[in-house]
Amino acid sequence: MPCTRFTGGGIMATTSLWHIEGRLKDLIDYVENPDKTVVRTKDLQDFYNVFAYVQRPEATEQGEYVSATNCLKEIALQQMILTKKQYGKDDGYIAWHGYQSFKPDEVTPELAHEIGLKTAKKMWGDRFQIIVTTHLDKDHLHNHFCFNSVSFLDGKKYNYSKTEQRKLRNVSDRICTEHGLSVIENPHKAPSRQVWLDEKSGKPTRYNVYREDVREAINFSRRPYYMEEYLQRKGYITDFTGKHWKIRLPQYEHFTRLDTLDKRWTPENIQRTMGAYASFGNRRATISYPPQMPRDLKEWYKPFHKTSHIYKLYLHYCYLLGILPKNTDYKPTSPYLKEDLRKLDEFSEQVRYMSKYGIETFDDLYANREKLQNEMDKWIAYRTKLQNKIRRASPAEKETLRQEKSGVTERITELRKQLKLNKGIEKRSVKIQEKTDLLYANEYRAKEEMQHKKTQRKEREIR
Repeated sequence: MPCTRFTGGGIMATTSLWHIEGRLKDLIDYVENPDKTVVRTKDLQDFYNVFAYVQRPEATEQGEYVSATNCLKEIALQQMILTKKQYGKDDGYIAWHGYQSFKPDEVTPELAHEIGLKTAKKMWGDRFQIIVTTHLDKDHLHNHFCFNSVSFLDGKKYNYSKTEQRKLRNVSDRICTEHGLSVIENPHKAPSRQVWLDEKSGKPTRYNVYREDVREAINFSRRPYYMEEYLQRKGYITDFTGKHWKIRLPQYEHFTRLDTLDKRWTPENIQRTMGAYASFGNRRATISYPPQMPRDLKEWYKPFHKTSHIYKLYLHYCYLLGILPKNTDYKPTSPYLKEDLRKLDEFSEQVRYMSKYGIETFDDLYANREKLQNEMDKWIAYRTKLQNKIRRASPAEKETLRQEKSGVTERITELRKQLKLNKGIEKRSVKIQEKTDLLYANEYRAKEEMQHKKTQRKEREIR
């Protein structure tokens, strides 16, 4: 299987790379006492975990599959810190974290580690300190690369680009090919890391939603015509001409080939396996609606009429998703809605925020934002004054002032989070309106088609 980043079809070998932000002080604190370090981000935790594996050999077969380049693996993090201090580079990205995964049963641990080490040396070995670990705790063997953002050679920072992305893929592919592993000849554009992780875990990403609906359409249809009709009723745009059948939802520009969702879904294979659950005829797709949505909220929403009442808009959408009411058994069946099921926590947090601060309309949202911004600006100005006082203060006063400054920083951090939440509500409300309009437009179209078929049937009966 291929050694390129996951592109939406099945289990395959992958490569990816992402930056890790943080402060040099966090690294120093971690080295001095890792048990007491408070890690605030997932990426930073991943970064520390790479080094923790060096100290936990049971995770990598007694440390056999841990290697270092341009540093000693036992003190790699300390050496990276010294490089940063030497060149005065203690801000921005602190490191880069790479990932290389293989298809289950395709490689041995020894070969996986050898490929990972060769890939790392070819990519970054001439300028950066690198740790390579091979993990054996999943069905698929995978390598982690972690390398310093600052070069030990000249102090320059690693400059990531699309060219580097292609180079990583090409280097990995070439080394895999040399060892008899297969690669993708024409890799597709990779999704974001979070989408990639959600895809792997089976969450309702766009492509997983596609797969579920296509599988239904194949099982409930006896012929391609009825399969297309099934998907169109769901709201898809279909193209079953040519040797590759394709689908897409209206909000996306590009079609997706069925045989990229599942390599078995070629037109020939689909036609051989159609109708597994259609013993008594083709089944037509239906779209379900929440039976417990309050009538006044249901009647309030007017499709294709933009509203300024974002709180009601959110509530209406939460019922469509099955977030409300609590403990409901309803689950949406429309592909326009299902992808948002992996964001339920975000929706719930935004609704709670609007409820807490009495935000009903866009005007309320903007007023809340202005209040937050003004308060944050005041605290930032006050923190600057405290910083100036600390410079002039006696040693005895410095500690008290620093504690006060720390409290001010925490308040600023909380205000930033609230501002981000506020702006996120505005951005998401636009998408909610668009998706809900698409949902109702599809239902109107289905009703018109049904009425048209009834009319045609009556006309035939009269003749």
